[in-house]
Amino acid sequence: MTSISLLTAGKEIRFLKTLKQIQFSGQLVFTSAKEQQWVFHLYKGQIVYVTGAQYSVRRWHRNLAAHCPQMLAHRGSLQRELAGLNQGAVKICWEYHVLCLWIAQQKITLEQATKMIRAIATEVLFEVAQAQRVVYQIKEDNELSSPLVLIDVEEALAEFQKAWQVWRNAKVGDYSPNKAPVIKQPEELKKRTSAQIYQILSKLLDGQNTLGDLAVQMNQEVVQVTRSLMPYIQTGLVELMNIPDLTAPIINTTVPKKPLTIVAPTGPVIACVDDSPLVCHTMEALLTAAGYRFVGVEDALRAFAVLLARKPDVIFLDLVMPNTNGYEICAKLRKLPNFRNTPIVILTGNDGIVDRVRAKLVGASDFLSKPIDAGKVLNAIRKHLEQGAISN
Repeated sequence: MTSISLLTAGKEIRFLKTLKQIQFSGQLVFTSAKEQQWVFHLYKGQIVYVTGAQYSVRRWHRNLAAHCPQMLAHRGSLQRELAGLNQGAVKICWEYHVLCLWIAQQKITLEQATKMIRAIATEVLFEVAQAQRVVYQIKEDNELSSPLVLIDVEEALAEFQKAWQVWRNAKVGDYSPNKAPVIKQPEELKKRTSAQIYQILSKLLDGQNTLGDLAVQMNQEVVQVTRSLMPYIQTGLVELMNIPDLTAPIINTTVPKKPLTIVAPTGPVIACVDDSPLVCHTMEALLTAAGYRFVGVEDALRAFAVLLARKPDVIFLDLVMPNTNGYEICAKLRKLPNFRNTPIVILTGNDGIVDRVRAKLVGASDFLSKPIDAGKVLNAIRKHLEQGAISN
């Protein structure tokens, strides 16, 4: 089950951190207002690979040149190597599959692949931050049991934030590294520059390379390349344009093709009664992204009024709270006709046999240990909703 929520750059960063905390495995898909999509493949909250959007092939080739230069000569043979590949064998995307293949063939090192994947993740985070009206959806997937490498989410976000700050400080924040600089007024540019400079610019600014591509070719940071061109861009001598992506050697099947619409979650209502704001925030982020409507209650004294008003389909109860505990709330809820058959899951940091027995005695349906684990929470919800549907 998936759902979509509106994001800002700050919120999407916090959401990635949340997915790390709950060790989420699956895909996190960001979609912009222009229907560009980026897919983060995650395993237990860590980044396995990132792909998607308009320039995924350019991005891959650019980072291949930067981190695996010995493989540049093999780019032309990629299509032949992948021609007989069964689409079902590509678990993530062709870019990741090729890196795995080259590692197995000892053509590149694991260190090179790690640097390349980390750099791609930073670029994609940058693209998402520059996009407008970004929404997200998540999809659970526990099949990826042995990823090539795992990139720590916190490290990737730190690299992105560093690059983002440098870009903003350079006063080029409104420009995209994915734009291609093209000479707009050649005669005027020739008058204002030396013959040598004009010749260099004519060769570089041929409309075939983005700012990011040029940075790798010139062995410079993209912010340096962009700043050096700013006088020409601001005077209209050079224009930044959109250009097509390079042709992929094989079609990716993992990126959703259907355009996403911005909708509010419409699934079953899930409530969480926990005095910890962090737990409530984590549960809200996970459950709304999974398509459920969420009700968070941090004040246990308000729990009955809120639950009676919202009539949740599943209730999660913290075991230890100020002034009361999960056992007492569960026992009282079971005495109310509205909640006699509602699934109630006890959350606790103490997973002892005595606690489990006591939870059963007061009518709890299930018992989950903290910290929050995405897979266990979602599985518990599915299990109890299915059991409820069968009994009805």
